[in-house]
Amino acid sequence: MRAREGMVLVAVLGIGMGLTGQQPPSTPASGSPTQTAPGPGRSTNLGTDANGNPLRLAIKTNHVSNYDESKVGNYTLPDPLRLQDGKPVADDRAWARRRQEILRQYEAQIYGRVPSNAPRVTWRVTETDTQARDGAAIRKRVAGTVGEGTDAPQINLTLYTPANVERPVPVILLVTFGGGPPRPISTAQGGGTPPARGRGGPLPDPPVAAEILARGWGYATVGYHDIQPDRLNTWNQGVIGRTLAGKDAPGPDEWGTISAWAWGISRVLDYFESAVAVNARQVAVQGHSRLGKTVLWASAKDERIAAVFSSCSGEMGAALARRDWGETVDDMAQNFSWQFAGNFQQWVGRWNEMPVDAHMLIALSAPRPVVITGGTTDQWADPVGMFKALVAAGPVYRLLGKRDLGTTDLPALDTPLTSGDLGWHYHTGGHTATPADWKAFLEFVSKYFADSR
Repeated sequence: MRAREGMVLVAVLGIGMGLTGQQPPSTPASGSPTQTAPGPGRSTNLGTDANGNPLRLAIKTNHVSNYDESKVGNYTLPDPLRLQDGKPVADDRAWARRRQEILRQYEAQIYGRVPSNAPRVTWRVTETDTQARDGAAIRKRVAGTVGEGTDAPQINLTLYTPANVERPVPVILLVTFGGGPPRPISTAQGGGTPPARGRGGPLPDPPVAAEILARGWGYATVGYHDIQPDRLNTWNQGVIGRTLAGKDAPGPDEWGTISAWAWGISRVLDYFESAVAVNARQVAVQGHSRLGKTVLWASAKDERIAAVFSSCSGEMGAALARRDWGETVDDMAQNFSWQFAGNFQQWVGRWNEMPVDAHMLIALSAPRPVVITGGTTDQWADPVGMFKALVAAGPVYRLLGKRDLGTTDLPALDTPLTSGDLGWHYHTGGHTATPADWKAFLEFVSKYFADSR
């Protein structure tokens, strides 16, 4: 049975299914797999449909990836502006109470709570270069020791601030793929110890690094593997490994890796509060894909984050989970179980029963600004579902005196929506944060960040 049968018609705060905006020319329709269905080995990879979109099998529910709007199914989103006791949220005080309810649901059921014995991080500057980027920036390398002991993990942060600017500056923190301890290179021939290498080398700068500095802002990078490995059965490593106290794994309501990475973001903010070059009240966070999910959750947990840029975050990030398109809850639970609390597994095949959905995750950042982006050839991440979630988060922003997207219709491709406190950009292309996405975000966040020159 498909996981969407028997659902009721969507109706979200009067928005309903009115989010009918145009489909881009490249939006795929349902197609036949280019490979046959799995045999006795129960492969979960069924190849691609006729439009090149990945087809995956969720074994517990026999669900196969859908890319046909007529088969998305009907659904009802939980109301972010109604308390658990049924009372409406009519003002900011009531929203503060509702916000805590939603946070607790996400902690218990989705990402997991941070345990009380999470270690302290101690920061120290290890290197300063006053002539970085051809003299345009000051670069500091900063090491954060997680807990105590000679084997304590280390979070490596690189911070660039504009040269010749004496006041504290706004900073954009990029949480990137990479980091972690060196690992050996496998060799075909025996004999000797293979050389070690890092996870992808130096962390990349944003494609608009020069423009960030020219605006009088700074940027920083941190590799997520420094905080917690992104692999199955590595609970004894990273920050989670420092908290197990004899257990083999976190408890069912305790953190998975997304919560651990978000915890690491908060520890970087701790350092920024002590860094004289940083305006700690104007720190934006950016993450892509699973790290796009991470920055949304980090902002929900830590209100020191001033703005969010979540790129292509997809399922269990900014895309509506109740919408049967591309990757699903079933896929996430099957293929990336370590990223979530153990309790997340109970929602396999029960998407419409979850107490939360992506519009509520976005709304947890309100009234602070959020930008979401997606790509036309990244239908696995359901860009239309991300846009719909932004629209459905709008009533919370309006309640708090902020501006929503200003439309319920999907705008033309490559046309950023940045006039409100929620922002959107649907780029032509794939699963990436494009230079155009970045430029749209800089224009968006310039409404909130002062030029420090």
